[in-house]
Amino acid sequence: MKLYGLKNCDTCKKALKALMATDLQVTFIDVRLDGIDYKKLTKFYTLFQDSLVNTRSATWRGLSLEERQRAPLELLMDNPTLMKRPVIECDEFSTLGWNKDTERTFLERLF
Repeated sequence: MKLYGLKNCDTCKKALKALMATDLQVTFIDVRLDGIDYKKLTKFYTLFQDSLVNTRSATWRGLSLEERQRAPLELLMDNPTLMKRPVIECDEFSTLGWNKDTERTFLERLF
């Protein structure tokens, strides 16, 4: 299982903590430090469409109107911190974001 996010993101920390508490093997990928390849972003974009782009982030607010008009995958490649997080990838499924409903759904599918 892989968790894509940012190490200083509180939501990513909560998700990682909850998953680790179940003794699952989780690999954390910091998209800012480790990066994310185009193939993986394309897969996530296919699954989550425009909701993969975090339009409420500081990074988004810092973009010009012209930059915001670019294709989402181009934006995400140039600014991986624009990705809504966490994205949790498991063999069978992937999830976007983390809240109680996501946690329950995710853990129910695994156990």
